[in-house]
Amino acid sequence: MEAGVAQPIATVAHVHLSSRPLVFVPLSLAGEANAPLAAMVGTSVDEPELLIVPQPRDRALRFEFAARLARVFLDYLASFPVSSSDDGPFAADSPQVLVPNRAGLAFVRLLGRSTRFRRATGPYPVDPSVPVLGRWLTWFAERSEHPGSSSALAATEALTLHWATGQSAFEDNNLAALMGWIEPPPGVSGAAAARAAEDPLRWPPAGPATDPTFDNEVLGPLIRGGSVSALERALASQLEPTWGLMFRALATLSALPAGASVASRWASDCDAYAGFWTYLAEDGLPQARRDGAVAAARRLAQLERAQASYDVARSFDDPLVMAQYRVTGEAFAGTVLSVDATRRITNDKGNLVTRPLVLVQSSDPVHLPVGTQVGAPSRPKQSGTVLDVTSDLVTVELDKGFGRGKTPAPGVLPSPGEPITYSSVLASAIRGPALPSADETPWTHGGPPTPYVPSDLDAGEDWE
Repeated sequence: MEAGVAQPIATVAHVHLSSRPLVFVPLSLAGEANAPLAAMVGTSVDEPELLIVPQPRDRALRFEFAARLARVFLDYLASFPVSSSDDGPFAADSPQVLVPNRAGLAFVRLLGRSTRFRRATGPYPVDPSVPVLGRWLTWFAERSEHPGSSSALAATEALTLHWATGQSAFEDNNLAALMGWIEPPPGVSGAAAARAAEDPLRWPPAGPATDPTFDNEVLGPLIRGGSVSALERALASQLEPTWGLMFRALATLSALPAGASVASRWASDCDAYAGFWTYLAEDGLPQARRDGAVAAARRLAQLERAQASYDVARSFDDPLVMAQYRVTGEAFAGTVLSVDATRRITNDKGNLVTRPLVLVQSSDPVHLPVGTQVGAPSRPKQSGTVLDVTSDLVTVELDKGFGRGKTPAPGVLPSPGEPITYSSVLASAIRGPALPSADETPWTHGGPPTPYVPSDLDAGEDWE
């Protein structure tokens, strides 16, 4: 607020940005449970595709919209082929879906649930592509919950991961206001640009909700009047400003260099995509409405481990992220005063082993007790233990990452005068709980679950 412009809170990009993401800006009808109204979708800022539902309360028109959207999504997915290898399915690259905000991801999840159980035969049949779209939308929604995944991103969340504004986190959900803080026009403060972004005539909401004034004065009469061309023009006017903002946000994020761990996380996204693509190719069932007790606990534990690993990776990639751990005393930075590279001790097994000592002088508040495991971002494969903390001096005993010889090779250990950071927040310290198999689900949690088979109830209407 004092500077009048957003401030960087990261020095590198912590998300992967595809060279050809699918940008998806949805709109839904106010007062209805996920009734799609319109969407602008595509991979090029100059070639958006506008899809509308002339009467959102008409079930047949809603599923026609879903079929048109399925064509766009499935054509995009087809451009990311999956091949087979000795290690299983493999994808060299993966699709990426970008929406304006967290509410856009919620729309993706609900639309996926509304379509993945539909059937191409029987009562109320839909186009065969609709349930396939629903399963993919559900997959993207679930990947968006996986910490560190970039398969489905909300533009506002990706931006606030890298910049802090002078407004509240709730106000940061407005993409136009957020971009006003990050890239205000010349001579205009971020606060003024954010206030201007609150004008719904100039910057309509970034979806999926529409402005109430637009609903009452424009949308309602056009839907009742039945003029499809006029309705298309009106809805395009609501979507086009956000469409341009999405590509501005993408360009702003792309200007940051990628963090060191981003590539490995994107490789995990590619593996997940290849696995789900293969599952669907083998006539995989739609995702169940609810997980069983063990599956839910296993998923929660997986997400917690992924969040912890992601936090560690970000801090090792970025000194600005590491700063928060330095403030809390979980990490410290300083200068190497001396290194005892030839120190040898007898371990618990009676063997003589090399255990170098690194003496660091730090002005940070060091609250790490003796015996704490630490690692250095500058040497991610090297770890040690805090041996002593005296005033502004910290002694670290290294136990891994310097080779097997009696004397470490030159350059492997830190050098006197070298700046260094040690952190106690390590991925190796993350442990998950021991969970039973699904067949051993205790009776207190419902007992072993029955095999999931989609029912007529699953295929019931979610839009009404």
